[in-house]
Amino acid sequence: MASDQSNANEFINDLSKIHGLGVIAVVLTLLVSGAFASNVVGKWWLNQWGKIFARIPIFKTIYVSVKRVSDTLFSSNGNAFRKALLVQYPREGSWTVAFQTGEPSGEIESKLGQGFVSVYVPTTPNPTSGFFLIVAKSEIIELDISVDQALTYIISMGSVAPDGVDAVNSETSLKF
Repeated sequence: MASDQSNANEFINDLSKIHGLGVIAVVLTLLVSGAFASNVVGKWWLNQWGKIFARIPIFKTIYVSVKRVSDTLFSSNGNAFRKALLVQYPREGSWTVAFQTGEPSGEIESKLGQGFVSVYVPTTPNPTSGFFLIVAKSEIIELDISVDQALTYIISMGSVAPDGVDAVNSETSLKF
């Protein structure tokens, strides 16, 4: 029995000498879990876990909200951000790129009336955080660029212009 344990220890020591084995193990784990989640059985298991999470009293509220948002953002039809816009934010006269996410409905529309759009103003350089605003249509400017071009512009902090030309020319850029 002691020899079995010493053989196992020797085997683990031999594995620890292989450089990059941990990275390979992580990549393989991700590939296998992705393949599992993308097949019928994996989708069924994920659905079952979702049902379980949706039944936990406090966790349910957070889980359902996050699931709705992620389903919308990562949907195959790609309609989470419909149009790239310019809105005045955070003050009048200061413009920022935003994305139209929809139009108010229900109680919000009944209180505000028509003529408003829902917009998401992402932060730079991490567009996953940002601000949700409801803005009058008369106060926005629609851009003739794709959502991808606008995201690139935001992530690059304005240094990559939407038409693909570098917005920072060599004469005005800081030299260190």
